[in-house]
Amino acid sequence: MTAAPAAALPAGITELAVYEVPLRSRFRGIDVRDGVLLRGPAGWGEFSPFWDYDAAESRRWWASAVESALEGWPAPVRSSVPVNVTVPAVGPERAHAIVAGSGCRTAKVKVAEPGQSAAEDRARVEAVRDALGPAGAIRVDANAAWDVDTAVARIRELDAAAGLEYVEQPCAGLADLAALRRRIDVRVAADEVVRRADDPLRVDLREACDVVVLKVQPLGGVRAALRVAEAHGLPCVVSSALESSVGIAAGVALAAALPELPFACGLATVALFTGDVTSSPLLPVDGALPVGAREPDRLAGVAASGATAARWRTRLDEVLAA
Repeated sequence: MTAAPAAALPAGITELAVYEVPLRSRFRGIDVRDGVLLRGPAGWGEFSPFWDYDAAESRRWWASAVESALEGWPAPVRSSVPVNVTVPAVGPERAHAIVAGSGCRTAKVKVAEPGQSAAEDRARVEAVRDALGPAGAIRVDANAAWDVDTAVARIRELDAAAGLEYVEQPCAGLADLAALRRRIDVRVAADEVVRRADDPLRVDLREACDVVVLKVQPLGGVRAALRVAEAHGLPCVVSSALESSVGIAAGVALAAALPELPFACGLATVALFTGDVTSSPLLPVDGALPVGAREPDRLAGVAASGATAARWRTRLDEVLAA
């Protein structure tokens, strides 16, 4: 970063750097991923809330980055974590190629993309099933796009076509998730209703879901996410917030620290980037990622433009001023 934010940084933070990397395919409505890396005595952390998060909601993302840089992470109970390949809202041929080249036995498929049809979703999911074979697991993510009746119809269709492990955040609210869950036979995973809640520890998930999705940055760090997992007592899946390998390493640390890990994690998203901040990117080998931090030794190659860096300075001022 060419200049520090006006607000004071926590003691121990010695360096800030803004990265900017294009994506291979449009994902979550964006074509370029950017964020801030910060260095402290424990290593590097990542602060990269999406631009639709306001300053108040971004403070948990900042807390996660500070934890990584100043404290580090809890001791792991496993040395690697299984991961799924993530399939953006691409055509069936591209979806098949992504899965076939991933080495993963589980795939998470984006559905309900604005402007796309149910037939396009089905073709993508069927292509993924063909690439995985009958033994692979498929989960779909609708990002809260459906109402209950639409969700029932779409989930039943996709499950009949390819078999689903679970469906992630098919509807927006807890009441809708609970109503949907009573009408389908596929597991429901909760994401946004947890990570975007005012208090993720107190969300009542008892009727709404079978699985909890944990994302380190939105929940405030590895230790905060472990508390969320303990509070809800449900099977958990650790997923990324589309971070660089520095941020993904924190997600892997969370997955490695969970007492039980019944599902593959959604942490293989560095494959969606055209580059990375490190020469040792966290990419899956035989469907798993190793536990361990990553050193951002390629910052010069992915340095953000002046306009992007200035935008992040302003954002940090807003977050730190509270």
